[in-house]
Amino acid sequence: MRSAGKRTSVLAATAALFTGATAVASVPASAGPKDVPPGQRGRVLSDRPLTTSAALPSAAANRLVTYTSQGVGGKKIKVSGTVSTPEGRAPRGGWPVISWAHGTTGTADVCAPSADTPDGPVHDYVSITAAYLDKWVSRGYAVVQTDYEGLGTEGGHPYMNGESAANTVVDIVHAARALDHRIGRDWFAIGHSQGGQAALYSAAAEQRTGQLNLKGVVSLAPGGYGLSQTVDYIQSQLPGAQYALAFLPTLITGAEAADPAIVPEEMLTEEASATLLTAGRTQCTAKHREIALTFPLDKVFRPGADLAPLTAYLRSQDPVDLDLRVPTQVAQGTADVLVSKQTTDLLVGELRERGEVDYDVYEGADHRGVLSASFEDSYAFVESLRSGS
Repeated sequence: MRSAGKRTSVLAATAALFTGATAVASVPASAGPKDVPPGQRGRVLSDRPLTTSAALPSAAANRLVTYTSQGVGGKKIKVSGTVSTPEGRAPRGGWPVISWAHGTTGTADVCAPSADTPDGPVHDYVSITAAYLDKWVSRGYAVVQTDYEGLGTEGGHPYMNGESAANTVVDIVHAARALDHRIGRDWFAIGHSQGGQAALYSAAAEQRTGQLNLKGVVSLAPGGYGLSQTVDYIQSQLPGAQYALAFLPTLITGAEAADPAIVPEEMLTEEASATLLTAGRTQCTAKHREIALTFPLDKVFRPGADLAPLTAYLRSQDPVDLDLRVPTQVAQGTADVLVSKQTTDLLVGELRERGEVDYDVYEGADHRGVLSASFEDSYAFVESLRSGS
């Protein structure tokens, strides 16, 4: 249990998180029953060539796939994603795999990264992550990218549900190996922002033995720590609260998808339902930010509404109490105003109470800039784990 001093620090870090501009957040998971038999997870349902802007230019082949996984509540789900394989001959044991967990794009189906186009609603973000991932495929790694549960496929996207996200991160590796026998068993989870949190949940997940070998995890500017303070921060109307509001459409629609007992219309005013909630269900993060900047903070929540279920859900997804089972590297930029260094310092400090975490800080790197700033260090970290050095 956190001390009062740490809770105060979390609130301060939450304030720091929302005093910046622009957008891309993150979050994690709640445990559910393991209802889907292992043999039913990671099964390829469809496969076709991918030639859009979501393809990695240095790959020998890019495929758009759907596959089975396990969603919230233990239910069997269909998930979309991409598989990119390197040029040349695979090494003995097959190509090592990078399973990428993307940052916040939204909860609407149009926000799925695999559906990216040059003029699409998430291209500003996906173009940056594609450049980062292309470096991995050019250095001999197969790169697989999940869209997560309900993002581009049936059902809602349970944003902030780390267990669901971790399931989709591992199961796309199973699907990729079924698709191409040259892809090996050794894999690494790497994620940014929302995906940084998903990567931490992947590091904490119990691995299915004998099928894959998770060697390590890289978490870039991981979100989720202290995000349960979001409601209080919006209601406070303090400086920066407008930016907190930009995340609310994704947070509340994601919570609704994870827990049907959370009914956004019962929490939001009619005006907020008509604008913020509609945007959350139909549009992506950049549009949420645009709407939030002019929406009155005193018109967001219904007077007397019970907001405890939303706050409790967000708290249940905090990665702070995870026990990481594999070597983990965390990277953070000092100029990040979306996931602040103060927030990540606190999270790493908590995680280190139960294990070793490599923590690299990059001077002057902002939220998206940490990808390029950290690449060579992350590559060295991954390569050292592959070689056992």
